[in-house]
Amino acid sequence: MNEPVIDSGGGLVRLRLDIAYEGTDFAGWATQAGQRTVAGAIDDALGTVFRTPVLTRAAGRTDSGVHATGQVAHVDVPAAALPHAYPRTRRVGDEEFGPLVRRLGRMLPEDVRVLQIGRAAPGFDARFSALRRHYVYRLSTAPFGVIPQDARFVTAWPRPLDVDAMSAAARGLLGLRDFAAFCRHRDGATTIRDLQRLDCVRTDDRVAIHVSADAFCWNMVRSLVGALLAVGEHRRDAAWCAALLTATQRSSDFAAAPARGLTFVGVDYPPDEELAARTVVTRDMRSAGETL
Repeated sequence: MNEPVIDSGGGLVRLRLDIAYEGTDFAGWATQAGQRTVAGAIDDALGTVFRTPVLTRAAGRTDSGVHATGQVAHVDVPAAALPHAYPRTRRVGDEEFGPLVRRLGRMLPEDVRVLQIGRAAPGFDARFSALRRHYVYRLSTAPFGVIPQDARFVTAWPRPLDVDAMSAAARGLLGLRDFAAFCRHRDGATTIRDLQRLDCVRTDDRVAIHVSADAFCWNMVRSLVGALLAVGEHRRDAAWCAALLTATQRSSDFAAAPARGLTFVGVDYPPDEELAARTVVTRDMRSAGETL
């Protein structure tokens, strides 16, 4: 019987996939019946290649309209199906799955690309092995909005923003906190997260907000940005922003920022020899109510 390679090494080969996508026309990462999703597109393509259904598991399950340049996923493929990924003849110097990357480039829709594929290190799990995830939210305060080439990736903000005030508010949110005010409710999911970076940087008429945490709950990044925008417009102050951490449910005092400005840019993992231990720790947290 096939068992996950992370547990037994029997029957299945675990592959790591590095992925980028333009999220505008996707209903998020996770497969949903009747919806166009990133996972659905990749699963369909890989299923065609390997001639068997497969399921990709991602480091971060991005929402509808959110983009990615550094998504990471894994997929368990039956060992007997793996040869279907190999061409009859290989190019000199080709990596093992280089031909599969090129093949997926022809099969997948133009708004999603698998950038690299390799055999996962022992103990690797794209979701549970992760130490932290990184996002960037981009805005333009230019009077004309956003240049057409960037319109799907940058949110136009028609009002002035005090980035210094936003930065001051951001510092008050860092650390291991309960972010219930910034998360949409999910039954059985904790809202405690370790927010490790929340920086606001202005370059001319562009504002970039960098957000990193061990994990994020549903809608958390866009909600953090939305609260900072309220401070940046002087509708609220830094003390109000910090006081939101005392809330026990999603605050109605501010709106989440639009999805289009948000990009998932990367995931950090421990050294290969520490992957299995990290996975065990994270799974234990999950069993206690953690949702990544």
